[in-house]
Amino acid sequence: MTAATRHLKFYTSLWAMMPHDQSGVILPFDEICEMVASAGYDGMAIDLGAGDVEQAHAIRPHMERCGLTPLIVAFPKTIDSLHDNLLMAKDFGAPFVDVIGQVMPLSVDGMIPVIRKWVEMSEKLDMPIQFETHRNCITNDLYATLCLLDAVPEMRLCADLSHFVVDREFKLPLADRDAGMIHRIIERSDSFQGRVASRQQIQLQLDFPQHQKWVELFKKWWRDGLISWRQRNPYGNCIFLCELGPPEYAMTDATGQELSNRWEEALKIKSWVTEIWSDLERR
Repeated sequence: MTAATRHLKFYTSLWAMMPHDQSGVILPFDEICEMVASAGYDGMAIDLGAGDVEQAHAIRPHMERCGLTPLIVAFPKTIDSLHDNLLMAKDFGAPFVDVIGQVMPLSVDGMIPVIRKWVEMSEKLDMPIQFETHRNCITNDLYATLCLLDAVPEMRLCADLSHFVVDREFKLPLADRDAGMIHRIIERSDSFQGRVASRQQIQLQLDFPQHQKWVELFKKWWRDGLISWRQRNPYGNCIFLCELGPPEYAMTDATGQELSNRWEEALKIKSWVTEIWSDLERR
């Protein structure tokens, strides 16, 4: 296999496009898809937490017309309810289902059979799943997630590291222990998400001077993630999802106006990660 058999695919999220910037204007589905495709994205995540199945079917023909691959983000509230999400993802042609599991036992011992059941369901239906590292779901806590990785070797992740930065209130410079735990997460991650967080805020503006120390941390993690993915995958598509959420994920001023242009910021992250990937290709 050669490096040419590995490809970096960029996705954005439908949720992040409604609205896509500080104007607050929500475009119709056909214009959203045309805008996303024209910007060079390969696909778009359909979030069944922010939206629903009806919305997914409504936007599907527009995505197909624009050549955008759908990615299903599922929020199963019961173990069995993931089944229908997997079938839907197969029908839509999604590369995998991003699981933000809403079944949340208090103990790791209670979580393990939930993860195993979802993995078994995925294998039976031949529809890959990745568990997103995300707050308010079964991977809410970094420590518990690391325990799950040890207990269930088949568990694969979609790394949205912004949630763990807030979850653990990481300080800079990052302690070796914290860096080591994030490295373990990266080593089990098959896709990555683009958002920059601090220990207090889940989504920072990229250009503010006071945020640059966090921007540099996330750039390093994205590079580490792509290096790890390339070492584990001689071929295939690595998916990077630029997901900058609208308010109240996005910080606002006293009038409710967003403090930055998320559409442009997502494109900036896309350009950064493209540069990282290109640099790795040259080595």
